[in-house]
Amino acid sequence: MPHSSSSAPDGQPFTTGGRIRLARGASPWLLPTVATAAVSLLRARRSGKAAAVAVPATALAAGMLWFFRDPEREITQGRVISPADGVVQSIMPWKDGRTRVAIFMSPLNVHVNRAPMAGTVTSVEHVPGGFVPAFNKESENNERVVWHFDTELGDVEMVQIAGAVARRIVPYVPQGTKVEQGERIGLIRFGSRVDLYLPEGTEPAVEVGQATTAGVTRIDRD
Repeated sequence: MPHSSSSAPDGQPFTTGGRIRLARGASPWLLPTVATAAVSLLRARRSGKAAAVAVPATALAAGMLWFFRDPEREITQGRVISPADGVVQSIMPWKDGRTRVAIFMSPLNVHVNRAPMAGTVTSVEHVPGGFVPAFNKESENNERVVWHFDTELGDVEMVQIAGAVARRIVPYVPQGTKVEQGERIGLIRFGSRVDLYLPEGTEPAVEVGQATTAGVTRIDRD
């Protein structure tokens, strides 16, 4: 999906020089950081204070650009694909017969999440909560956004969970939207977790500790 703009308001995608796509919802963090780095670099030759600020500000801006990257993906063909980049933290049978696959996302991962299947978004629910580290068991009570998709397998639930630093989840599409498999549906800022609930009878094709790529890694087994 090509774009030509170098900046955009919050909720819109960014591209840099027509090559690097940055995530929608990045601007409240990214724009002040990049602006501070740019101003400090311009003033560095005339001001010692500006020079002292320039190095960490530039490093932070570079880190933000890396964190908010949103690369294009060639979407894998399969029934259920990973909604998130990260590592499979746990695979647990659920009391209603479903299987929960939890994917931990570190700050080094791409944090744009994608639809695990094609279907219709039947609900997008924000649930207030805490902000303990997403790898902690107590993160079950963290701030989250709960998604439900009407798919060929029936109802599929996905949960975006905020972590200790990630205090904002940005949904991209509202209830009632028809989405394609692998379509971008939201962003979690900084470290976090995504839980995917496979319907009863669907066997996971991933293992605990396995790395996943959103839109690429197959989650279920035929």
